[in-house]
Amino acid sequence: MTTTHSRRQFETLNQAAERTGLSVRTLRRRIAAGLLPAYRSGPRVLRVDPADVDRLMVRVPTA
Repeated sequence: MTTTHSRRQFETLNQAAERTGLSVRTLRRRIAAGLLPAYRSGPRVLRVDPADVDRLMVRVPTA
């Protein structure tokens, strides 16, 4: 039996901002508010999971 684990992907705040059209400042605010999980790999290296960033984007219902 073979199990394949997909490697978790992370992106920088700049990459997430460019991909979503949000500003890095907005992403940092969401992290500080506890709305966006972030991962640190050293004192200055901060990464986010693209799926977590995508969950910030909520569809607006239309009439």
